[in-house]
Order: sequence, then structure tokens, then C-alpha cells
Amino acid sequence: MAGLDARVQLFGLPPVREPAPDDWAEVEDYVGSSLPSDFKTFLDAYGAGLICGELVVFHPRGSSPLLDRMRKIHESFGQSWRRDSGRYPFRFHPDLGGLISWGYDYSGDEHFFWPCDPDPDRWKIVTNINGADPEVFDGPFTDFVLIFVKRLRDVDPHHGIDPDLLEFLEPEDLDELAERGEIGPVKPSFEPF
Repeated sequence: MAGLDARVQLFGLPPVREPAPDDWAEVEDYVGSSLPSDFKTFLDAYGAGLICGELVVFHPRGSSPLLDRMRKIHESFGQSWRRDSGRYPFRFHPDLGGLISWGYDYSGDEHFFWPCDPDPDRWKIVTNINGADPEVFDGPFTDFVLIFVKRLRDVDPHHGIDPDLLEFLEPEDLDELAERGEIGPVKPSFEPF
């Protein structure tokens, strides 16, 4: 599992926050379990926000509370599962062993914890890929985030632009698009909200 050093290298020092000891109580009461410790440590350090302009995470306190998001997503996905249970292999909280929402990304993917072990630090992460075909990540939240960021950093310099358009763009146009973050690798960042 990656530690604080890896997070600080990517995102810089976390903002000064004053997490309260009971921040997680209502969420964990709703879930019926503690949540993974590295997830809580990350969010207590950085708060709710946007990772690399792509991955949205929620804290129990703030403008978009985690519990409100969980309830909304669990209800929505639970209704979809009840309508067509054969289409999706996972149930959703509050069903026993149901997936527990924690965030989403701007590609249209929802991210969940899969409480597949009594120890929350051994839960897996399930990504619902654009409403179908879930992908399971067998590792902790922090490793998931680091791999997510690495994928965004390691793309082709022209990623995000139609290859047929490349022959019509001048090098300075490509440089401008890259500077604006519209193409190419993403710089690791955390933007609180």
C-alpha cells in the first residue's frame, strides 16, 4: 500500500484541515461498517475534491457530503439492478455485500467499495464502466488512486485529439492544446471543492 509520501509527491501537501473525530460516524452507521482506513486518511487529509481533473471523491463534510451521494447512487443503481439483475453481477448497498459508492470520474464511471471481507482494509474496488462491464481492482483505495493517476500521466502526447486532425495542426497549436490540458498527459493534481 502506498503511503503519505507517494500522495504528497503527486498532489503536494494537503490543505490545512481540521477533521472532527465524528466525521465518519454517520456514514459508517449507514454502511454498517467502518470504511477502509486509507480512504478515510486520504479524505481527512485532502477533503472532497477532484483528482487530476477527472476523479471526484467525497468527504462526509463539505458542499457535497459523501452520505448524500451514497444514498442517491445506491438507490439509483439498486433500482437498475432490480429491473435487470442478470445484466450486472453486483448488488448495491443496503443489500448484504452490496457495493458502496465513494466517487465517480468524468469518463462516466462510478466507483464503489466491494465489502467482500470482514476487514474493510481488504475490500476491493469495483468500477462500473459506463453503466456496464464492471472492473474489479484488488487493492486499497490509495493504490487505486495512484494507478488511476499513472494511467492519466502515461498517455501519448497527442492523446485526446483525433489522429486524422494531426496533419492539419502546427506544432505551436499542439503545444497550446497541451498547455491548456486538452490533450496529452495529465499533471497530477488535487483540487478541493
